[in-house]
Amino acid sequence: MRALAIAAIFLVVSGAAANAAGCISGPNRRVILASDAVDPDVFIWDSRTRLVDYTAGQWGNTRAIFAHTMLAEPGTLATIVSCIPAVAHPKFGVGDEDAIGVKVISGPHRGRYGWVLSSDIHLKAGASLQGSFASTAPDGKRQ
Repeated sequence: MRALAIAAIFLVVSGAAANAAGCISGPNRRVILASDAVDPDVFIWDSRTRLVDYTAGQWGNTRAIFAHTMLAEPGTLATIVSCIPAVAHPKFGVGDEDAIGVKVISGPHRGRYGWVLSSDIHLKAGASLQGSFASTAPDGKRQ
C-alpha cells in the first residue's frame, strides 16, 4: 500500500513538471502585450476557461465578451504569474497555445490579473521567451 502511495505521488509530481516544462516562458518574466498587426489590442480574460472557450470559437455575444475581459493597448507591460501549456486550441489557426496568467503592471489596468494567449506576449528585442517554467527563479533569471 505504501509503495502504491509513493508511486502515485511520483506520477503526480512528474506530470506537473512535464506540463510546466512545456510553457513558453517562466513566472515573473516581464512581457509586452500585443496581438497581431491587424488588431494589436489584447483581450485580458477574467478566467482561463473563458479564454480557452473564446479561442476555440465558443462565445455568446459581444456583450458577454466585454463583460469578462479588459482591453489592453499594445505595449502594455505585464508579469507572467502562471502558465498552462497547450490548453487553447484556436478555431481559426494552426497549433495549440499556452494560456498565460499575467499581472498587468502598466496602463489603466495596472495591478489587475487575467489570462492571455502565448501569442499575445512578447519581450523587448533581443530577449528570449524560451525556457522551462520550472527552471526559472522568482527574479526571472534561469537557474
